[in-house]
Amino acid sequence: MLRIRCSSLGKIMTEPKSKDEILSVGAKTYIEDLAKEFVYGYVKEVTSKEMEKGLIVEQACIDLLNEVLFTSFTKNTERRENEWLTGECDIFTGRKIHDIKAPWSLATFPATVFAGRDRDYEWQLRGYMMLWNVDESEIDYCMVSTPDELIRYEPEAIHYVDHIDPMLRVTRVPYARDKALEDKIKRKVDVAREYFEQIAQTIAEEHA
Repeated sequence: MLRIRCSSLGKIMTEPKSKDEILSVGAKTYIEDLAKEFVYGYVKEVTSKEMEKGLIVEQACIDLLNEVLFTSFTKNTERRENEWLTGECDIFTGRKIHDIKAPWSLATFPATVFAGRDRDYEWQLRGYMMLWNVDESEIDYCMVSTPDELIRYEPEAIHYVDHIDPMLRVTRVPYARDKALEDKIKRKVDVAREYFEQIAQTIAEEHA
């Protein structure tokens, strides 16, 4: 049974242009890709310099957040799933979800809560709040220095940030649980699952 990863939830939550539709064109394209991967037995790997940095500096980001909040958070390694979703949040405190984002550089670091609001990240957190059954969550943008091997020809001044006050390098964007939006997630995933099965069946029939 198809379950949507929380990190990809925003892809199916976009609103369609027609009121008669439930899934947008972009959502259908995403589901079509998932169906193709399922039928042919592969997983499309997506990578970028930004994603590479995020993986490399994940612990440094958690350390920075702990320094600023005077906490001792550790990386969550538990994956959870329900009827609709699957996901592995970064930090679970027992009552709250924290999701770490490592900006590529000072140029892309959101310095205000308003600048840090992102619909895809919001849906990701809403998925986590469902899975962990908590009422609070936040995105934590943690600006840490970029590894030397990734910087290449960009100005070092926007990548080396250890000299900047730690407080200025963490932007926290809070979200509260909303059951109405969770009902919307369930409806979208149910329809996405039907479309997934339809596309998988079509591929099989057209190649029979």
